[in-house]
Amino acid sequence: MIVTLIVVCEVGFWVLLAAGLAVRYLLKMPRTGLALLLCEPLLEVLLLVVTAIDLKNGADPSWKHGLAALYIGYTVGHGHRTVKWLDGHAAHRFGGAPPPPKPPRYGMARARHEGAVWLGSVTAAAVASGLLLLATWYVGDDGNTESLRDWILISWRAAGIHGLIALSYAIWPKKAPERAPGKTPEQAPEKASAVPARDPEHVPDLLVGRAREDEEQVR
Repeated sequence: MIVTLIVVCEVGFWVLLAAGLAVRYLLKMPRTGLALLLCEPLLEVLLLVVTAIDLKNGADPSWKHGLAALYIGYTVGHGHRTVKWLDGHAAHRFGGAPPPPKPPRYGMARARHEGAVWLGSVTAAAVASGLLLLATWYVGDDGNTESLRDWILISWRAAGIHGLIALSYAIWPKKAPERAPGKTPEQAPEKASAVPARDPEHVPDLLVGRAREDEEQVR
């Protein structure tokens, strides 16, 4: 039942997100769309309540309860960033807003961005660990809580691996591709084309110049 509810919550997350953005920008009802988006946390509350009831009714703590805690933690740590990213693109595509800024790709700016994303993973691990510790306390010494403690280690192991990846961008910052001095991407030389054109203006100036030089030599 817990696994099924996790799947339902995941599907419900994307359904509510799509419905909220559609109502907000396509139907021009921003308040109603915002209300739908604010319903997202209710899915995690529902999952938390059902998990607690399942343990209260005598269910043995298992990987399913650990997975539920990890899912809630991930939603808390990264759900806001996902919603904000999709809302920015929907506002640009349907609301006439400017395109959302892209994350940096090079240098220490990229390292700081990856560090901020990693903090979301730390938040997810902390939330999941807190829920699992509460579940362990709730079950007490009479139940088998080893699987719940294992999920605490799993959550922090995942955060640690993500942290090493984020740290690599600070130790070995990715360099931007080099450009010719004083040149911009728009000023890059055009590549020659073998496709014939009706007028000289339809081909690169370099080819036109060569054609004129050949004509003068023949004369």
